[in-house]
This record gives sequence, structure tokens and C-alpha cells, in this order.
Amino acid sequence: MTLALDPSAQDLLFRDAHTAHTFSDEPVSEEQIKAVYELVKYAPTAFNQCPLRITLVRSPEARSRLVKHMAEGNRPKTSTAPLTAVLSVDLEFHERLPELLPHAPTLKDTFFAEADKREAAGTFNATLQAGYFILGVRAAGLAAGPMSGFDRHGVDKEFFGDGRQKSLLVINIGRPGQDAYKPRLPRLAYDDAVTTV
Repeated sequence: MTLALDPSAQDLLFRDAHTAHTFSDEPVSEEQIKAVYELVKYAPTAFNQCPLRITLVRSPEARSRLVKHMAEGNRPKTSTAPLTAVLSVDLEFHERLPELLPHAPTLKDTFFAEADKREAAGTFNATLQAGYFILGVRAAGLAAGPMSGFDRHGVDKEFFGDGRQKSLLVINIGRPGQDAYKPRLPRLAYDDAVTTV
């Protein structure tokens, strides 16, 4: 059985895609990121909760505020990437549910009334959306360099002082630079990852 997606698109999104470690100085426009968002916003989340928030770090001042919270090995590439995005979960995502889930307007006050339950659901679904966002960046012909190596508490305090958002991932975005990619690492074979019961 073949996939519906054209093989070249499969390669762009998956087989030929790598985490980029260096980037060219070609800028990433607002229009490019808007096109990425307008595509990936249609991917599913539970109850259509859409808890992901994206903070684009463009200015030199904002970049320096971010870089100081990155792990040592992630600082040089974050300093030089054309664009960096901080992906976070909005812990008050439920306030938008009457708009996003109009057929169940009371869900925000019943199912998501408890903060712990809301944080767990929001974090899970925002993480799904982070994966969609990476694929969207690739679909735009750009390279993504996702990183979990940063001080989350520091980033949250620096950029989300009110505690409403919690950072999940930092992603450098742009055209790949010289020696941008490390060799492809192995993946599990189908029989090692898939069980039929």
C-alpha cells in the first residue's frame, strides 16, 4: 500500500528532514511563520483546546534574554539563528473553549475547572501541537532545530512572568547553514515498535 502524500513531500517532512544545528543568515519572514501557523492550526487537539502559544524571538534584546537561559551547547546556534520560537502551553487555555468548542460551552467550567487537570491536558496537547509546528516549518522549506536544553523556570520568568504560560520547547528556524546536519541516527524497525493484539 502506498501513501497518499507525494514521495518528495514525504522526504521533505520526514526522510530527508534533520534537526538543524547551523543556519544561514537568510531572514525568516512573518509571512512564512504565519503560513506555517495557518496550516498546522488544523491539526487535532482534544476538545479542540489549542493550548499551544508561540513566542517569536526576533529582536537582539529578546534574543540575549533567551540565550542566557539556554544550555551551554545551545547558546551559539540560538544566538545566530535567523528566528527562534519559544513554544509554551497556556495554562488558561480553557477560557477560549466556548469559542473553540461552541457546542459544549460549559466544558471549561466542568471538565477543566481543576488547575492540575487543566495543566496535564494542556501540556499534552500543546506538545502534540509542537510536533505539528515542526512539520509545518519543514513544509515551508525551512529547517527546524528543536531544543529541550534550557532552563524552563528561567525562560518562564523572563518571558511569561504572570505564570500563565509554561515553556515546552525552543526551536531555531531558518535555512540550513554550512554543516547544519549530523549523520542520521538509527530508528526502530517496524517490528520493534508496533505490536498487534
